[in-house]
Amino acid sequence: MKLYYSSGACSLASHIALFASGLPFSVEKVDLRATPHTTAAGADFSAINPKGYVPALQLDNGELLTEGAAILQYIADQVPDKRLAPANGTLERYRLQEWLNFIATEVHKNFSPLFFGKTEEVKDDAWARLQPRFALLQRQLDKAPYLLGGEFGVADAYLFTCLSWAQYVQRSLADYPALLDFLKRVAALPAAQQALKAEGLSQ
Repeated sequence: MKLYYSSGACSLASHIALFASGLPFSVEKVDLRATPHTTAAGADFSAINPKGYVPALQLDNGELLTEGAAILQYIADQVPDKRLAPANGTLERYRLQEWLNFIATEVHKNFSPLFFGKTEEVKDDAWARLQPRFALLQRQLDKAPYLLGGEFGVADAYLFTCLSWAQYVQRSLADYPALLDFLKRVAALPAAQQALKAEGLSQ
């Protein structure tokens, strides 16, 4: 498998999951600032993934899988013994999908204006929209170390990635101590350490 990624982007979650899985994989960095987006090997990324964004996972049979939530579940399902996702068909699996959707639509997308917003007002509005989402996550992580309980899983890799963006947009999570503890807890995991180092983001 080959993961197409950009340092610190949402593809970091898939990178962490791949290291946690123990599966063999390679990576290729994508320059999302270039026009057109180009890979480290000089390829036009849009020819690989017409959607034009990361993550994208090239499978061993040559097919391309996109969208972080799908990629994370695919990785987890290749190594069920690692318990990175609950078994398909169980209520716990739907809880995982519930969290992945929440992170994607309510956290990830609300961070976008903080990076790309044209005015401080737009950025402040986006940060304000995130507050009730953070509060909900705070309550969840007050109850258990990870989103689904006592074990790290792929939803935690995604949440870790999104919450880590606060530092890049000069915003503080100090009002949410459970989120800060969560960030430290995940960052200390070997898979996260490996992915952060590989992407030049070691803390």
